[in-house]
Amino acid sequence: MALKFGTSGVRGLVTEMTDLECYLYAKAYIQYLKTRMAPEMISLAGDLRSSTPRIKKAVAFAIQEEGILVDNCGDIPTAAVTCYGMQNDRPSIMITGSHIPDDRNGIKFNMPWGEILKEDEVEISKRYSEFKETLTARSQALPFDEDGYFKSNVTIEMGEVNSSAERSYVNRFINFFPAHCLKGLKVVLYQHSAVGRDIFLKILEQLGAEVIPLGRSDSFIPVDTEAVENEEQLAAWVKEHNAHALATTDGDSDRPLIVDEKGKVVRGDVLGILVSDFLKADSVSTPVSCNTALEKCGKFRQVCRTRIGSPYVIEAMNKAVNNQYKTVVGYEANGGYLTATDIINPATGETLKALPTRDAALPVIAILRHSLEKGKTISQLVADLPPRYTASGLLREFPVNISKKLIENFTSKGQKNTDYFFRAAFGAVESFDFTDGVRITFSGGDILHLRPSGNAPEFRCYTESSTEVRARENNDKALQIVRDIIRPAIEKGCIS
Repeated sequence: MALKFGTSGVRGLVTEMTDLECYLYAKAYIQYLKTRMAPEMISLAGDLRSSTPRIKKAVAFAIQEEGILVDNCGDIPTAAVTCYGMQNDRPSIMITGSHIPDDRNGIKFNMPWGEILKEDEVEISKRYSEFKETLTARSQALPFDEDGYFKSNVTIEMGEVNSSAERSYVNRFINFFPAHCLKGLKVVLYQHSAVGRDIFLKILEQLGAEVIPLGRSDSFIPVDTEAVENEEQLAAWVKEHNAHALATTDGDSDRPLIVDEKGKVVRGDVLGILVSDFLKADSVSTPVSCNTALEKCGKFRQVCRTRIGSPYVIEAMNKAVNNQYKTVVGYEANGGYLTATDIINPATGETLKALPTRDAALPVIAILRHSLEKGKTISQLVADLPPRYTASGLLREFPVNISKKLIENFTSKGQKNTDYFFRAAFGAVESFDFTDGVRITFSGGDILHLRPSGNAPEFRCYTESSTEVRARENNDKALQIVRDIIRPAIEKGCIS
């Protein structure tokens, strides 16, 4: 499986991400970058997975070969290096596989004004392919062995870590929110191997919260905020410490996870609604897979539904900005939160500059502050929303070709296949939405969304219903049908 752009960045197996491949993609990005500007320096950071230091060196080599300085920002969140680059009108690169396992990794490219978009990906991929085609003629001049790794005598220097990027990210929130605004709250911080584990501790403590750090790990743990695998442990920590909430993030700390005072996970798409309400947003962009309580709550002037992936959310936010909406935000089902306009806090007079990339710190702080301002627990804030509940499940080691055939078949034969495979469990079909994958709304109000992962050989099922129990039950049913009935049918050729 070759490296390719997924929902956010180039990702693949570590064995595929050789030094040469990473060099070529970085080279392609820089060559494209030079058609848009004349970069003098590129900020570079990474997460804590085992392959990141090696890949970072390959990318740094490509930057230096192009005559550009490397701004080594160390190990900080994706949002932190992106924000720092934007503040300094500088491109940035993050080495991360986000939430996926340690045997995979990725490279996320940013422009001085934010994430690259889909049209940028096309241009970068084009240049990568051109470099690849001419590689044989240039191979003798490159410092890579026949397996695509740096030769033993090659040394890549990146200089001392620039700690300004981390300080700037911390100060972004310390300055915007009132001093000690989280005083009185006790928060469990599940640190695991998240790159922002110490940064989040600083931010929350400096804002006045009592923080209890737990679960720190030296080995990488692939925390997926959309498919939480250790809910019982997280709930136990909340109850053990009588905490108001538990907070954590995925590997590169751009996707938050909140557990309320009762030990229940707050879904990322529900968190997004509450944070948008706190920020008094008038335009909200979010993928089609997210909870429909967003529309049903009636709190926002405009709601834009997009394909899954931050580039699509950013494109929708940009349109809203052009249409003169004042406070334009976006979020994903994983909880990652994006802002496309500057936001002024009347309590401090400070401005939170727009950051059109996924961020985990803002929604964590916002939901805690929202709880204090409303005088309600987080579970009470959730309960105030229209009763729509979502669940998501994941089938790992699900071959990409099987996923593709499944989606293609349901797209062309939606009514027939849905009736055959799902009618007994879900009822009659009301409508289909093929914006991204297959989203089916049934006559009883239940929703089922089938979609392959854009980053790994995985298949996701999203379900939405009027009760939490039903949403979970429907998700279990859907996963079982896909795993035990539909996949075998495709593999046997019964579905072409």
